[in-house]
Amino acid sequence: MGINRHFSLLALVFSLSGTRAQNSTNPTNSTSYDVLDYVDQLIGSAKGGNVFPGATLPYGMAKAVADTDSGSNQGGFTTEGDNVSGFSSLHDSGTGGSPSLGNFALFPYASCPGDDVNGCKYPKAARKIKYVENSVKASPGYFGLQLSSGVHVDMTTAQHTSLFRFKFPSELADSSSPLLLMDLTDLQDSRQDNGTVTVDEATGRMTGNARFLPSFGIGNFVLYFCADFQGAPIRDNGIFVNTRASADVKNLTLARSINGYPLPGGAFVRFKSPGSDGILARVGVSYKSSKQACSNAESEIPSFDFAATQKTANSMWRDKINPIRVSTDGIDSSILTNFYSGIYRTMVNPQDYTGENPLWESSEPYFDSFYCIWDLFRSQMPFLTVLDPVTITRQVRSLIDTYRHLGWLPDCRMSLCKGYTQGGSNADNVLADAYIKGLSDGIDWETGYQAVVKDAEVEPYFWSVEGRGGLDSWKSVGYIPVEDFDYKGTGTMTRSVSRTLEYSYNDFAISQIAAGLGGRDSHVEKYTSRSGNWQNIFKPDQKGGNVGGKDSGFTGFPQPRYLNKTFGFQDPLTCSNIDTNPNSVCSLQRTAGETFESSIWEYSFFVPHDQATLITKFGGPDAFVKRLDYLHDNKITYIGNEPAFLTVFQYHYAGRPALSAKRSHFYIPAFFNITHDGLPGNDDSGAMGSFVAFSMIGLFPNPGQNVYLITPPFFERATITSPVTNKSATIRNINFDPSYKNIYIQSATLDGEPYTKNWIDHSFFTEGKELVLTLGSAESSWGTQVADLPPSLGTYQGYGNSTGNGTTTPEKRAQVFEDALISRLTEKTGANYWAHEEG
Repeated sequence: MGINRHFSLLALVFSLSGTRAQNSTNPTNSTSYDVLDYVDQLIGSAKGGNVFPGATLPYGMAKAVADTDSGSNQGGFTTEGDNVSGFSSLHDSGTGGSPSLGNFALFPYASCPGDDVNGCKYPKAARKIKYVENSVKASPGYFGLQLSSGVHVDMTTAQHTSLFRFKFPSELADSSSPLLLMDLTDLQDSRQDNGTVTVDEATGRMTGNARFLPSFGIGNFVLYFCADFQGAPIRDNGIFVNTRASADVKNLTLARSINGYPLPGGAFVRFKSPGSDGILARVGVSYKSSKQACSNAESEIPSFDFAATQKTANSMWRDKINPIRVSTDGIDSSILTNFYSGIYRTMVNPQDYTGENPLWESSEPYFDSFYCIWDLFRSQMPFLTVLDPVTITRQVRSLIDTYRHLGWLPDCRMSLCKGYTQGGSNADNVLADAYIKGLSDGIDWETGYQAVVKDAEVEPYFWSVEGRGGLDSWKSVGYIPVEDFDYKGTGTMTRSVSRTLEYSYNDFAISQIAAGLGGRDSHVEKYTSRSGNWQNIFKPDQKGGNVGGKDSGFTGFPQPRYLNKTFGFQDPLTCSNIDTNPNSVCSLQRTAGETFESSIWEYSFFVPHDQATLITKFGGPDAFVKRLDYLHDNKITYIGNEPAFLTVFQYHYAGRPALSAKRSHFYIPAFFNITHDGLPGNDDSGAMGSFVAFSMIGLFPNPGQNVYLITPPFFERATITSPVTNKSATIRNINFDPSYKNIYIQSATLDGEPYTKNWIDHSFFTEGKELVLTLGSAESSWGTQVADLPPSLGTYQGYGNSTGNGTTTPEKRAQVFEDALISRLTEKTGANYWAHEEG
């Protein structure tokens, strides 16, 4: 969601100096390293990164970690020196907003004072304690730390099961009677009525459930758990309520309480001396039943084998990340850690809940924790299309199946609940990206197309959580009016500018699928035409506002527009990174402005499908470059929020790909580094990680299109092996310089043939091609001609040597687009995809 606007001191220093963190140079070569050696889960674990740093599998449902009371504990644990309140098994990563999940926390005591169970403290606020800061250890599939009480806790996971190991101080091992409590709680204290727990007196097994609220959506959900223990004989067990416990009671059902705060309650088990190996706690979780939670645990970790479980998790992560290999010669180890940690975070969320969806019966996959597709469509899901197409295919199938059963594609979804829509219907972009890149295994594209068309044509009753609002105006006047008259649906009547821009791109995405499926000429024409609606809110004489007390010097910006077609006004700098007005609000509040989480200045560049027309409106390529420079140089944009991503690389469309390379090398590692506060904002389920990963391999997507913009990788060589075709694509730098002075492409070859286009399509990955880039220390003419520019719906003008495809009317441009797109979808190589003719 990109809400956090933190800039660490270190990032600020880097941004001013342009220097890089200097760690030891890696001495290994590209064939001898383990990719997991360069994964640091603690990057982003402080100052608003909100990452989940604990133990999990790729897309795993079980996510075990210590929960702290930090203000940025959305992912459970932070490295900010706060207190640990428990160890729980369900989390999300990088979400911003309210803390997510953290349900059913365990907490250990070496013993209770006076050897009385009522001597232990049970409520979270009373029991929480510090952890030993230098004790924190994390690696893929593992997390551990030591509490200030001397208790050491580490954990690993299977798909739906966590395995915790509690080791108690050696001086107490023979005489203590340790107690573990299980709390019917979550991170945001949202438990509702009827939380229940039952303890089996003989075995100590705890089963139960509770109803909770989602962190960024509507409705509620029920979670179930099943906890078993091993390692020492059971002394006694029972339940606790508030501050008191009893071994005489084995069942508990709790009301929320009369003051809105959930009454503390849960269960405990106390052991006889555990010895040096400690106590193991196996916690299965389920959204269906406690019986299924127990079944999950028994089948996934049957023998409580911690080492074997950890080894399996480790191997699964290695298999997922291994397809991307780079040359490490001369590379600073911090660069490798930044790179592979970013890749790791792209596979923490969304989560695979297949078999755990109680809402409908289906044989299709079910994924959850899409926080939110507005964030994910830009680079995270396209990155998985390259690295893990099998899983992204299953995610697309899940989105379509959600439409099949609930009537709408989600734009945000968590814990079986509908999340809030932040702008457009951005699952449309995801489906278009998958379709144009050839994903097909099990995807019902006819139903998928029905879903995106419904987004464009039918307004839902409550469009704050699905679909689009204002569709009558969208169709009649061609934009979303500020203060629209909308009686068909209900939603937050804000963001008219950003929604207009996003709906335009959503309709373009639909036109791509329509053209590829065939037999839908009228749809191609309609949605291509509607994709130009962004122009209806463009005000040519609108000034760009004052920066540092001085007029920016730029004119021509989108503005809010009323239903009667007159323009309103929003300062183009409102809600920008340099806006210091405390009353500026650009989120989902009913009093918010006409852009979402960003400024009109930044949103004015969001026309991903028609950069040619936008460049013309901005005064031509030179003026476009100056405007992009101004956006970045004056820190109007905020790289910690996803709308900034594409602006780093949009120089390509103006024929200046070297400047995209320069910007990419500025932001990494100035704002993305390997410290605990090394992210400029919350990770947004791995969106920030995917920005780093794509940038560092030198191919950045224009999401929803078959386009990757070429910049030099941060390594002499990067190889990506397709898990589907098993073919390896390679990008190789000649004259590579690990001090990164040679970051400008002088010439290129593709499979040995000269290549001048500054972009490439997805067949590069699937067919295993080789792109060789010759580098230098100065900008060259490579990729600067009109014929070299990425595809655009409109006509490139003002470049001196060409006027693009020569079309002069919207109808002709639409026809050229349709013909070329259909040609692209039927040709193997895609070499003529939206080819530009010289004028």
